[in-house]
Amino acid sequence: MTITDIKIRRLLPQGRLKGVISVTFDNAFAVHDIKVVQGEDRLFVAMPSRKDENGVFRDIVHPISQEARDVIESAILSAYHNASQSPEPS
Repeated sequence: MTITDIKIRRLLPQGRLKGVISVTFDNAFAVHDIKVVQGEDRLFVAMPSRKDENGVFRDIVHPISQEARDVIESAILSAYHNASQSPEPS
């Protein structure tokens, strides 16, 4: 699968949640509500999740291999950095 589009839905300058992203694969499959989160040491990507009946958050969608996770995270963080460093439109 190839990432064909990344949309920055929201940039949040305050707090640990820094952005909300949508990613499209092969112009055919979209994943929404991917989060960019500030961890203790670095930014990381959190996949969409929901709370189960026991109060535990579970990913709704996620990469299966570490290689796929690395490719997706790298592309998302690159798009996030580009968007967060762009000047605000007037």
